[in-house]
Amino acid sequence: MNHLLREHAPIPDTAWKEIDAEAKRTLQTLLAARRVVDFTGPLGWQAAAVPTGRAEKLAELLQEGVVARRRLSQPLIEMRIPFELSREEIDAVARGAHDADLDPLRDAARAAAIAEDRAVFQGYPAAGIEGIFPASAQRSLTIPPSYEQYPDIVAEATHRLRSEGVSGPYGIALGPRCYTGLTRSTTRGYPIINHIRELVDGPIVWAPAADGAVVLSLRGGDFELTVGQDFSIGYLDHTSTSVLLYIQETFTFRVLSPEAAVPLVYAKETAE
Repeated sequence: MNHLLREHAPIPDTAWKEIDAEAKRTLQTLLAARRVVDFTGPLGWQAAAVPTGRAEKLAELLQEGVVARRRLSQPLIEMRIPFELSREEIDAVARGAHDADLDPLRDAARAAAIAEDRAVFQGYPAAGIEGIFPASAQRSLTIPPSYEQYPDIVAEATHRLRSEGVSGPYGIALGPRCYTGLTRSTTRGYPIINHIRELVDGPIVWAPAADGAVVLSLRGGDFELTVGQDFSIGYLDHTSTSVLLYIQETFTFRVLSPEAAVPLVYAKETAE
């Protein structure tokens, strides 16, 4: 038995397999940051922090003539999203139903994916996580009002990266508004998103948690997502009609090289 307590859930093995598979399908569709940053892990449930290689000198002497320093680390955070499944639907899955109502599971998986990506792109100050957008804010470029101008701003972003000595390949993560606009817009009948593909030699990623877009290097060593326990489903409680489960993950994120990203942000609206 482990901390997920799955053995206590009134869920047959066949239903567990489908629940895990459905969660995985949803997560793989929505997780964006993992496609453009370094991934370390999973290190396991017991992993508590990431060493930073830094140390701070302690003012209080432990012993005369002894210099003491405290090594610094960045803690992992625990993220848990509870959800409830009907026992009737669980039984239907166990009997081989392909149309069971697993929407609560999909909603929880979606929330988990968006939360991880939001921490990576936007940051989570309460957990000591500085995201890519705030860390690289000084290098930001303003998104043009017309999508036809988008290739120019992406070209400028890759130029800035090269000028900083940051090599490629380069990728781009597009928030929902950017992605939708670029896929629907054309110039002289040619999809603008294809122009973007000619400018970056890495992936173009749909990133629902990103507000705007970010062009970044995929050379490695610049952005580090560390996962202790990867997304896992555990058991909390049950009644005669439903089972209370949860999706859980432990992780943290560090921006090691802010110069390796150029955020593309929307112009701030000015009051009339």
